[in-house]
Amino acid sequence: MTEQTVVRGRVVTPEGVIDDGAVVLDGATIAWVGRATDAAEAGFPGVGASPASDDGVLVLPGLVDLHCHGGGGSSFPDAQEPEDVLRGVLEHRRHGTTSLVASLVTAAPGTLRDRVRLLADLAERGEIAGIHLEGPFLSTVRCGAQDPDLIIEPDPQLTAELLELGRGHVVTMTVAPEHPGNRDGVAAALVAGGALPSWGHTDAGPEDAGAALEAGAALLTAGDPRSRRATVTHLFNGMHPLHHRDPGPIGEFLAAACRGDAVVELIGDGTHLHPAVVREVHELVGRQNAVLVTDAMAAAGMPDGAYRLGSQDVTVAGGVARLTEGGAIAGGTAHLLDVVRTTVDGGVPLVDAVYMASAGPARVLGDESVGALEAGRRADLLVTDARLRPLRVIRHGQEVTA
Repeated sequence: MTEQTVVRGRVVTPEGVIDDGAVVLDGATIAWVGRATDAAEAGFPGVGASPASDDGVLVLPGLVDLHCHGGGGSSFPDAQEPEDVLRGVLEHRRHGTTSLVASLVTAAPGTLRDRVRLLADLAERGEIAGIHLEGPFLSTVRCGAQDPDLIIEPDPQLTAELLELGRGHVVTMTVAPEHPGNRDGVAAALVAGGALPSWGHTDAGPEDAGAALEAGAALLTAGDPRSRRATVTHLFNGMHPLHHRDPGPIGEFLAAACRGDAVVELIGDGTHLHPAVVREVHELVGRQNAVLVTDAMAAAGMPDGAYRLGSQDVTVAGGVARLTEGGAIAGGTAHLLDVVRTTVDGGVPLVDAVYMASAGPARVLGDESVGALEAGRRADLLVTDARLRPLRVIRHGQEVTA
């Protein structure tokens, strides 16, 4: 029999907060979640003897980040060895992100092949939750920190090759909806390979955005009985702004999320989006149709200075990363827990903000083993103080210490 561990505090579940709650871990699995006073009746008589918390300690599920380029000085798009990737993964893991999708950026096809091979090895070891390809089939007009010289026309054959090299671990690929080749050939290759199109880095108008959403939904409905949904890469960022006479794609993306036909990413770090915008989108589309992401790059958890993001030089000043040449925002420097804190401070209820950083992204991954404090799920927990600052992280039932 494995040793049971009890974690006490204000337990945050998808349904609400259990003020005097307890989570019982049986090895790498959650055995029971509920009010500490109900534990004995549920067959866990020793729970009541464990120390209760009276200082606002919160117990959250391990967080799930769908869009992360690095941290701790490590840039996933520039990694040469597994240790380079793990340095960034562990930076985020120590702050409560127990499931992380490693994101690449637009690069030459040969570079993408090499990086996908490297990341697939780490996915098979269980160190990362998957791979996100941000490019290379994007808009040069709305490329943001993506290198416009490396953006290429949609190529379904290259897409299929990258998916094969990814060995089933490619989760999403960001593609611009205005290119017909993305709406048919590339999207079809993605769905056939088990990945999701993520519409973004786009100068599209509502017609092209709507056509892409419709095409993606048709492919996913036909190809996957679970009816997985396309995502939208960092809504508002890297796309034509919403204007009442020149609407761009944002209204279509929001409408699709309201219908439940798409999931929008929100970089709720207070730099990429004003917290009021995150709150407004949450109120419009609901927590089940939006996820919080970091879009973090190598500088997450690091001091200001000079960094790299793929082929681009980045300067971080005042915690904000920008391209050294041109000044475009070049990814985030926050951990996902920081994003949750900023989102809660901006007016989103705690339970919903946590959901958007855990259960919601787990649903995008199609992984029911993570994302919530529920019996039978993986023993991934994050303990924080009342201000959502990390105190303790448990992953697979083991303390995260380094």
